[in-house]
Amino acid sequence: MVSGLAWLALEAKYLEPAAAFYEDELDLTVRERGPREVVFAAGDTDLVVRRPDGVPRGGLHTHFAFSIPDAEYDDWWVRLSADHDLEEAQFGPARSLYLYDPDGNCVELGQRDVAGPGIDGIFEVVLEVRDLERAQAFYEVLGFDAVDEGDDRKRVRLQGPMALELWEPHLGIADARGGVHVDLGFETDDPAAALAAVRDRIGSLEREADDEVVIRDPDGHVLTFTSRA
Repeated sequence: MVSGLAWLALEAKYLEPAAAFYEDELDLTVRERGPREVVFAAGDTDLVVRRPDGVPRGGLHTHFAFSIPDAEYDDWWVRLSADHDLEEAQFGPARSLYLYDPDGNCVELGQRDVAGPGIDGIFEVVLEVRDLERAQAFYEVLGFDAVDEGDDRKRVRLQGPMALELWEPHLGIADARGGVHVDLGFETDDPAAALAAVRDRIGSLEREADDEVVIRDPDGHVLTFTSRA
């Protein structure tokens, strides 16, 4: 149903330090720079940093994960540990490091089979939800499949065009929290079909056009289904 993650938008109280973090410390390339938002290239996905002066707002305290090549992990650790208190987690053979951006978003850099150099995609986003069962059912209709459930029954990991974790309110690794009012763009061949699949489950329909549909999910996250490349 959805085939790719087009963008993830985060809210920045002050745009300049937020943009500097992603541009200078994480070496992301700027695609667009404006007075309200800065758009960075994270592989084929846009990372949008946005001021809270309109709607949709970007996500607050969102935990998400960048893909980095396996061989670059140690270099990133040395570089970022000079100015940040990092945490590390091991997932099978892959390692991830965790740090926080200026607005309290928990940023993960995880080893993945990507070309690089540097950050090459977003492989995970965590959303905070009120009702885990309801949220899981909603995203499964869009083509995500459950691959792991937390022992505490407060989270579920879904796999689709990227990993989507749904968390009832709690603290995760590095005291991360799921994001609230997160703005996600999903690529799809047929935005109208994606809307039809979830129409009876959405929180609201914000905009409907031939090549783009914007909705809010049951927890207020803004989802855009877009066929535009």
